[in-house]
Amino acid sequence: MAQHSFWKGYLKLSLVTCPVTMMTATSESEKVRFHTLNRATGNRVEGIYVDDETGRAVDEDDQARGYERGPGEFVLLEDEDLAAVALESTRTIDIEMFVPADSVQWLWYDTPHFLTPNDPVGEEAFAVIREAMAATGTVGIARLVLYRRERPVMLEPRGRGIVLWTLRYADEVRPPEGYFDDIDARPEAPLVDLVAKLIDKRTRKWEPSLVHDPLQDNLKALIASKKKNRRRSAPRKGKEEPEAPTNVVNIMDALKKSLASEKGARPRK
Repeated sequence: MAQHSFWKGYLKLSLVTCPVTMMTATSESEKVRFHTLNRATGNRVEGIYVDDETGRAVDEDDQARGYERGPGEFVLLEDEDLAAVALESTRTIDIEMFVPADSVQWLWYDTPHFLTPNDPVGEEAFAVIREAMAATGTVGIARLVLYRRERPVMLEPRGRGIVLWTLRYADEVRPPEGYFDDIDARPEAPLVDLVAKLIDKRTRKWEPSLVHDPLQDNLKALIASKKKNRRRSAPRKGKEEPEAPTNVVNIMDALKKSLASEKGARPRK
């Protein structure tokens, strides 16, 4: 079932404009969520802000945003100050530029959204922009205010629609240089061949069930049993932690044993 749109506006490329609507491509609505309660009364507990010096509660009208520019020294910013530096339009996705689709690494990807035309009249303009990106192997880069924050976004053609990804900012992504520099191992070809065979045996067709969260099922079953006032079940025993190896393992022998143990096991297609 299609979700209701949470954002409506316009997709714009130069003089070409079409009305669009956006839906979130992911959801956590099915996740089990907990509230903090007062054990004595069963009532929910509210969070409040307190002054860290006086310990007194601070009314909402007296709460302000502050940027710390030095120890204990803050610059106060009002809503008017933030509005002055925000985007002029929060309802237009104005594609500023295009980049090769394979040049944006996955580290930059944040949250996906489905973008679709909002009326039949705008479908042609939407389709033209989508197909042109697909034909040229490019993705569009723009900026948009989402979730009360200005964000860089990437528009990726996908089937009949467009996936709009919010992107992480440049100062949020750490360069990989320096993290992997000390890894000097150069494995021998026979070892790589054995691991390749092990990978082949465990390769299967991708399907969403491969990343199913069994903990959510266990939590729902626990909550259901609580509703029926059943006696609390004993915690399920997990796998014991393997003991730390006491000697150097021969990688070649370990790989051969791994392949032998999986002989005859066929991954699902």
